[in-house]
Amino acid sequence: MSDSAPLPPVRLHPEAELARDALSTPLLSRAARLARWAGPTTRIDAGGGLVEEQLPEAAEALGLSGDDAAAYASEAWRVAVDTGLVEVVDEEAGTVTAGEELAVLTGGAPHDVLGVWLAALETLLADASVPDLDDLVGAMDAGGEVDLSSLDWDPEAEAEFLDGVLGNLYLLTAGEERPGTAFVPLPALAASMIVPSDMGEPTNDVLEQVSDAMMRLDDQFRLLEPVGLVAYQPVDEALMADTDEEPASPVDETDVSRYGMVRLTPLGLYGLRARLLEAGFEAPAVGDLADKGADALLDGTAAFPPTAAQAETEQWLARRESLAAARELLAAARGLDAGAPLRRLRCQQALSLVGDEAEPALREVLDDPELGGLARVWLAERGASEVPAPSEDLVFWLTVDTLAAQLAAEGNSDELRGLVEGLAQQHSGFFAAAWRVDHPATADVLEAMGRLHPDKRIAKEARKAAFKARSQQGG
Repeated sequence: MSDSAPLPPVRLHPEAELARDALSTPLLSRAARLARWAGPTTRIDAGGGLVEEQLPEAAEALGLSGDDAAAYASEAWRVAVDTGLVEVVDEEAGTVTAGEELAVLTGGAPHDVLGVWLAALETLLADASVPDLDDLVGAMDAGGEVDLSSLDWDPEAEAEFLDGVLGNLYLLTAGEERPGTAFVPLPALAASMIVPSDMGEPTNDVLEQVSDAMMRLDDQFRLLEPVGLVAYQPVDEALMADTDEEPASPVDETDVSRYGMVRLTPLGLYGLRARLLEAGFEAPAVGDLADKGADALLDGTAAFPPTAAQAETEQWLARRESLAAARELLAAARGLDAGAPLRRLRCQQALSLVGDEAEPALREVLDDPELGGLARVWLAERGASEVPAPSEDLVFWLTVDTLAAQLAAEGNSDELRGLVEGLAQQHSGFFAAAWRVDHPATADVLEAMGRLHPDKRIAKEARKAAFKARSQQGG
């Protein structure tokens, strides 16, 4: 991802709800319990971890049992230290006490609770980029030192790979109608990082790389699920079994879910956005513009998908009285710059959400050459009386303005193609009149109509009209 291009806007859950989610994650709740469990007799080693003989007691305090109990307890303790839930009193003596952040979890504001959770997330993301224990043991020499070169492990590259995967998952989640509800197949996520976009059929070498990436991601997502970043359905163990062994039950080879399925949780979406903002990305969230002016709303939502634009606009309108909001929107929609047509389209969409009490604001601009057309449309849709008929010049100006806005919003879309075909069919003399329209985008719109119309004769008419319009404008 480039940090120069804005990311799609995301719809976040309220911070109070996210803070409750954070407190209930297995990892943070365990870390908090260990912070309360720690006392004068608790001892840590030089690295800040619990001394080995206290791990069974810590596991018991967490209600853990089994082969992995000590490892889970050790992980929770490390998170408690890294997040400030536990503070080291004396490094030499290895003594600790409850940290200031522990009180935040019980009495802090939701934003502060989420700050503690974000610190826990950073600890887990760092852990996720480290080779697993079996690999580390295999790389250990006779003297007990780990030979990192034998692991073929580049810490920076590993972290960048995981960040890239999570970035792609963020993009996929941001584009959903209901963010955080759809699972993404692990093979697709791995392939998004490995397979070049211009590659047709992946080579065997590339497929092997995708398979290796899937196994790495399987380990990483298993590690990241307890912190609440993702919901994860792991890779089916049968896929990793010895191929000579008979599977315990019949296997459906077409079931993609067997290869792992992952989705960001609402908390995970919040966490990744926070990391993206810190890294310098422009990562908007619905609601960011609610306290800003109408100019910021119309410009800010220009590139939003329709559902996100409507959600943002609804929040903006909810904080304002309808008549005043309509006047502010109309004032912000004026202009002859390149972005003005799309601003007016967003204004028209916003005004469709206000009540009839906004009518005076629309009547005030009936004679405005830039706003009179959309005002008439709004009044007619509401069944208002005494709406003056538009002049032919205004109709053509509004048509060009609308097409320019659609072109800016969607490019050469099927919807725009249908609009172009409909216009040419309904108005046989459209191009003969349209090139004279005094609108900055007239030539660009006519050129687009020439590209989009499937009938070669009509497309040629549009291109001729575009040439005339450009000549008239001195271009």
